[in-house]
Amino acid sequence: MGETLMVFGVVVVAVVLAVVLSYNRFVAQRTAIDASWAGIDVELQRRHELVPNLVESVRGYAAHERDLLEAVVHARAAATRAVEPGVDVREQARVEDELTDRLTGLFALAEAYPDLRADTLFLDLQRQLVETEDRIAASRRLYNLEVAAYERRRGSIPSNLIAWVFELPPRSLFEIRDPAAAHRPLAAF
Repeated sequence: MGETLMVFGVVVVAVVLAVVLSYNRFVAQRTAIDASWAGIDVELQRRHELVPNLVESVRGYAAHERDLLEAVVHARAAATRAVEPGVDVREQARVEDELTDRLTGLFALAEAYPDLRADTLFLDLQRQLVETEDRIAASRRLYNLEVAAYERRRGSIPSNLIAWVFELPPRSLFEIRDPAAAHRPLAAF
């Protein structure tokens, strides 16, 4: 009887230890996801800060393209609001895609204005935006890898039991269109 109780105690301790280790691994994964999201957030804010200067540099050459410039400003405003806490990752991706579309249109417009394409401020802003897009893409890949690993664990036995017991919520991938993957429309100049 004493040996049975001892074996039972060892089994209970082993199960508790396994639960604690599994939970701690989830905590580490959530922390890694949050840290990688912070990298995306920084780059998105940088992108949003570049847009007004870019619009102003284009406005000097193409003031009569008011509708396009306003569309860029509105898309930037929506993207800026989507960075705030509590906004779903998928919604944030949607507004970022819209901003990308508007910026692509803005750069396409620049083709019609040779003086604008030669303007050093415009070229510098464009270069900074391309660099920022590259950093967003790199940060997004890291974030999505972290989320995929977390979701794989949430769906795997026995980790899914730990996720269920502790009500660990799912995480969404950050899926935006990558301008770099589409023949670099933002860097075409």
